[in-house]
Amino acid sequence: MSSFRGPKGKVARSLGVAVSQKTQKALDRRNFAPGQHGQTRKKSASVYKQQLVEKQRLRFTYNISEAQLAKAYKEANRREGSAGDNLMILLETRLDAVVYRMGFARTIFAARQYVAHGHFTVNGVRSFSPSRLIKAGDVIAVREQSKEHVQIKEAIASAAAAPEYLSVDLGKMQGTLVKLPLRDQIPVKLEEQLVVEYYSR
Repeated sequence: MSSFRGPKGKVARSLGVAVSQKTQKALDRRNFAPGQHGQTRKKSASVYKQQLVEKQRLRFTYNISEAQLAKAYKEANRREGSAGDNLMILLETRLDAVVYRMGFARTIFAARQYVAHGHFTVNGVRSFSPSRLIKAGDVIAVREQSKEHVQIKEAIASAAAAPEYLSVDLGKMQGTLVKLPLRDQIPVKLEEQLVVEYYSR
């Protein structure tokens, strides 16, 4: 089930984050919060409000529920190293995020739907779980029966270069997570430390 079912352009304007070309256009046209007082709203915010907004931005970026983000934070905090870095790596290696980064979907929302409908395999086995964590060396491929899927083919035709931790063969409609990403390799502009502070209150 998608976590954000409402108008995504409105959410993008509210949070100041674009997750697709369409939401970027919405921000470019109206770069202020929605509503009657969107352009005049007080700019300063409390520390708690900043943490809350950053948490919502992270949820929207990866299209996950509050429960899923809280669970990811708990796991990130349990692991060695920076909780913030661990959190971003966990979210970035979800199957739907990997499908999106590889260029097989135009948005994270579409990637979640395609995975849930069984259009992808992991190491040759069909997967229906967008939240599945992908490990280094795992091969993600468009299922043979889904290679004529119109939206997937359209996404591939306009795909940008994948991040360096991914190896992608768009012609074969498959790719590999070469290694776990470093935080500075993940193309998400967020202050995840604020999210860590929110959950560690």
